[in-house]
Amino acid sequence: MFSKRLKQLRKNRKLTMQEVADYVGVAKSTYAGYESGYRQPTIESIQTISKKLRTSADYLLGLTDYSEPPTELNHNAKEYLNYEQLHWDGVPLEKDDLDLIRNLLERVLRDRALPEKSDLPSH
Repeated sequence: MFSKRLKQLRKNRKLTMQEVADYVGVAKSTYAGYESGYRQPTIESIQTISKKLRTSADYLLGLTDYSEPPTELNHNAKEYLNYEQLHWDGVPLEKDDLDLIRNLLERVLRDRALPEKSDLPSH
């Protein structure tokens, strides 16, 4: 799957093997080996390739079917806190934990919107 996606994305982005190989810092023959499945790139190379191809390493590795990386607008904490399977370093967060975090963030934003005392006109 990796080699197929790698080749398809490179072609979709209208890049040559040499261009990607130069960006990654490997020989063209090494990169060609990645696309043929004969060679396996390092994790660092996969990260670099994903940047050049404007995709995620997860897509190249077959962990997701979305070839386009999420845009900055998709990083809304409110949306993430609605997932039921969030964890903190492997420790599952329960519904009560997520409710507490949501309330805290809402309070932070509410406080941020209030003018500071020094900004208020004195009477």
